[in-house]
Amino acid sequence: MSQLWSWLLRPKASSNEATRASSGHFVAGEACLVELLANTAELVSFYDRNLRLTHHSANLKNIGGHAPATGIPVWEVYPSFLDSQLRAELDRVLRGAPPTNVELGDSQSQVQGSVFVFGAADGLAIIERTTERRKPSSVEMQERITLLHQASHDALTGLENRRRFSESLQRTLSGIDGSKEKAALLQIDLDDFKAVNDTLGHGAGDTLLQLVADRIRNELQEGEFAYRYAGDEFAVIQSGKEQPAEAERLAASLVDTLKAPFLINGIPVFIGASIGIAFGLEHGTESEQLMKAADIALYAAKRDGRGCARIFNRSMLLLLEQRENLRRSLRAALAHGELYLEYQPIFRPPSSVVGFEALLRWHHPEFGIIPPSVFIPIAEADGIMDHIGRWVLEQACRQARTWPSWMTVAVNLSPAQFLSGALTDTVAQVIDAVGIRADRLELEITETVLLEKTVDNLDTLNTLSVLGIRISLDDFGTRYSSLSYLKNFPFDTLKIDQYFIDDLETDQKSQAIVRSIIGLAHGLGMSVTAEGVETPGQASWLIEEDCDYLQGYLLGQPMAGEVTRDFIRRSAPTPVGTTGGRNRAM
Repeated sequence: MSQLWSWLLRPKASSNEATRASSGHFVAGEACLVELLANTAELVSFYDRNLRLTHHSANLKNIGGHAPATGIPVWEVYPSFLDSQLRAELDRVLRGAPPTNVELGDSQSQVQGSVFVFGAADGLAIIERTTERRKPSSVEMQERITLLHQASHDALTGLENRRRFSESLQRTLSGIDGSKEKAALLQIDLDDFKAVNDTLGHGAGDTLLQLVADRIRNELQEGEFAYRYAGDEFAVIQSGKEQPAEAERLAASLVDTLKAPFLINGIPVFIGASIGIAFGLEHGTESEQLMKAADIALYAAKRDGRGCARIFNRSMLLLLEQRENLRRSLRAALAHGELYLEYQPIFRPPSSVVGFEALLRWHHPEFGIIPPSVFIPIAEADGIMDHIGRWVLEQACRQARTWPSWMTVAVNLSPAQFLSGALTDTVAQVIDAVGIRADRLELEITETVLLEKTVDNLDTLNTLSVLGIRISLDDFGTRYSSLSYLKNFPFDTLKIDQYFIDDLETDQKSQAIVRSIIGLAHGLGMSVTAEGVETPGQASWLIEEDCDYLQGYLLGQPMAGEVTRDFIRRSAPTPVGTTGGRNRAM
């Protein structure tokens, strides 16, 4: 037996002599290992728990016939281990099984024969026994390397792929000593990626994914490996680190680097990333469990405003379960009469009520009032917003029939209602069925609608406009606020978001922004509605600046439909005429 073999199989320091004699674990120092590997004739290699090369003898070759690079996976030295059954032998040894002989290859394999596999410090070692390495032709070698890379890497970004991710995660979890170690899984989801794809095209989207992958790579340290999981989702497995500090450090650096602008075809593109973090074995002993925990944490990061990282905890699971309960309840809410509308008045200064905005509400029999910000995204994700939206439209139009004939009703449209392709037919059918004039209906959309299938949505809005229905752009100023929207889409009204109204009396910047929006809208023949008016000072400033319509708690809170007629009588409105066409009368 050679000096290297004698040294590798020396007993591990332990009080149990029987265990020491059979353990076969490498326990010598780094310097001694390097010296032996430099001078041995044996073909030996060492791998960590992720089966990546850490040390090797000087005469070992990779599949290309060159000295292997530290960090490559075991299958780039021994391609036969791409086979799941052979790789299972490595996993067994990593979990503490006795040393074993593994037969390699078939007639097509470059390396044939057998290797001896045994446990080593923080991983395993492989010594070739009776192997034969056939020297491949240059074409054969290139084909082998290409196939090997394609099987394990994402073609677009060059990161390891989902298959490799699943294998690595399970292997990492299998090798953890639960009493001492933690492995971290970071699930990364890009924010606003779909908007880039839709506005700049799929080519720009692909370029963006490549740039994202490069930035992720640049943030990685030893023991951290990145994968493209799916679409615009990435993952990082982190092992051998102090947790949770190291996972939090990496997540913060990833959020920061992905927040910086990307330059694509000369255009600065801004996205961001939300990250969910889970630890094995604390949050899962199997890969599926840990991935679910990380996904739940990722959902929490999205819910908390995106562009941040969250670590999984049990309360997140409870919130998710509650959300699922709400999802199931929402499907029956309409049939059970739990959904209803309230109406908030809209005023033309100084005191004439000219219409109402219909606001959807849900009274859950167990949980009470559920905010729209909670249940509307659920309805959109569950595919029932189109059904609910039709009901809202019909109820609002029927209520408007009880008001004076010059009053309007405003109804909010969800982006999900544009996806069905039947929105214009639905609106036309409701108007005909209820018997209300088209110019008494105003449909409110947000800029999110404009980012989804822009050409189709432009056609939809133009058709609605031709029908005589008024279109307003809600929450103007809080998102992209692109002037191209105002040029290309047929808006009658801009609604200034409450964010700019809150400090209107004291903040000069808010005053300048609101003044500019009013001037811009009037220059384009549009009217302006200020939302969230809550003080006399705000109302006075807006009236002085020629804002067309005011809406807010100062003027009137949302109310039940049966109350609106009494409110109209008390408000003594002044008729302002019909509202058809592109003008500043509502």
